Amino acid sequence: MTSGPDGFLWKDEPWGRSLRSATLAVLADHLFTTCQLRLRGVREAEEWAAVAQALGVDSRHVARLKQVHGREAVVLRRGAAIPSDTASRPHADIIATDDPSLAIAVQVADCVPLLMAGPGGRVVAAVHAGWRGTCAAAAVSGVEALEKEFGARPADLVVAVGPSIGPCCYAVGDEVLEQFEAAHENAARWFRRDQDGRLRLDLWTANVDQLEEAGVPRASIRLSRLCTACHPGLFHSYRRDGPGTGRIAAAIRARPGGW
Repeated sequence: MTSGPDGFLWKDEPWGRSLRSATLAVLADHLFTTCQLRLRGVREAEEWAAVAQALGVDSRHVARLKQVHGREAVVLRRGAAIPSDTASRPHADIIATDDPSLAIAVQVADCVPLLMAGPGGRVVAAVHAGWRGTCAAAAVSGVEALEKEFGARPADLVVAVGPSIGPCCYAVGDEVLEQFEAAHENAARWFRRDQDGRLRLDLWTANVDQLEEAGVPRASIRLSRLCTACHPGLFHSYRRDGPGTGRIAAAIRARPGGW
């Protein structure tokens, strides 16, 4: 492995490279994929099988969602059935489990992927937070699901915030600021005007602030600070490449024997 920002590590995989948080890896196996996988199109099933293999499960044991840019959470307890096809996947943006036989995953192409683990890696969650999800506090919903469903205290969680579009590249309209201000006190701190007067949104700081407000210690939050739009050789980006671009997976597995 080679080191990256904030304790993240690059690992060589059969398909290319993946990104991991050294801090989160102490608790749970996980990864963020890179652009060597598209995770859609004719090779989608094959590539998801490669993600599953990297986490030590077969492709039938990767639980995914129909992501809808909200804050609904799905909880899969040990032994729960997982959807076998795309049409039956739950409409949600957070998935949590205590089942070490499963890998749980979200996918992004500029939105923020967050992976969470509780003490001993016995419970984990994956969160998809674009601007709408961040406005709806999807990260907080992930923390709440782990606490309510599994008793994991926010103060004991470790969170890795993976690659996503950074404030350097994320220009938004005034209507986005208005929605944030309606939902969050002092939301303006997550926005700035650039020298051309364009409004830019800092999803990284917004999600870290929300995690802290939910009780996760700042020292337990790892932020990759890798902008998907700035790194065409590493990541897919909807803003840069359009709707036909691939997706990045953020996947995690509870640790066997974590109880």
